[in-house]
Amino acid sequence: MKVITVEDLSFRYRRAVNYSLRDVSFEVKKGELLGILGPSGSGKSTLCLTFNGIIPHSIKGDFSGDVIVRDPKTGEEYNTKETPVAKLSTIVGLVLQNPESQLFNMTVEDEIAFGLENLGLDRNEIMRRIMWALEVSGLEGLEKEFPPNLSGGQKQRLAIAAILAMKPEVLVLDEPTSQLDPVGREEVLGLISLLRKEHGITVILVEHHTGYILRFADRVIVMDGGRIILEGKPGEIVEEVEVLRRLGVKLPPSLEISHELKRRGLIKRLAFTEEDLLSEIKSL
Repeated sequence: MKVITVEDLSFRYRRAVNYSLRDVSFEVKKGELLGILGPSGSGKSTLCLTFNGIIPHSIKGDFSGDVIVRDPKTGEEYNTKETPVAKLSTIVGLVLQNPESQLFNMTVEDEIAFGLENLGLDRNEIMRRIMWALEVSGLEGLEKEFPPNLSGGQKQRLAIAAILAMKPEVLVLDEPTSQLDPVGREEVLGLISLLRKEHGITVILVEHHTGYILRFADRVIVMDGGRIILEGKPGEIVEEVEVLRRLGVKLPPSLEISHELKRRGLIKRLAFTEEDLLSEIKSL
């Protein structure tokens, strides 16, 4: 089942000379993890803002094409040009790369409750969802904590928890680990893996940590200049190593080494992890 369909989408910000998105078309299937890669300025963040209608409703510009969001629960389809952001946000939840731009309440509990109160839910349902979101995100025991006092990883997990509590069908994450140290990055990426494995949430992930996307994504889109340059399964994408290098998409060392070994005919398959690479080398 398709949950998002993008058709011939182009967008240019007001007063901008160039288009940030040019003739972009693709689909997102329910339950999949779609990874989006590309250099800075390639249109990744702009694309994320179109999924729940922030573009074109809140951020204006020259917009053409269509983004269709489908609610899997009801089967109803919504064109983002015609549907309010408030409605779309109940289906598509967006988490930005800087968690502090999304956190503004006095406690962790209040942060998660804010969106739920705006949905008009009763108090019992709000508390039930808060407890669930705290548990899923690993923030139990921090309900009364002041969000600025949290670590970077905890802040990002709180931003995700606040969106998850609203029970969206699709979770869009725009470089959620870009400002985190290795510990915080693993906390957030671990949460994303958990959400997919145990809750079947559809995830669209823009991530500079290429290794994670190539290991766990079902499908990958590579963008440059506002266009889709490559699209396919991770194994297909990494075969285009020269294109990725030209775009500045950094591959994990294990992939770089295994690609060279495969080119020389020494191994038969690419290694996405160091463990896989060692296994291939030992079999030589």
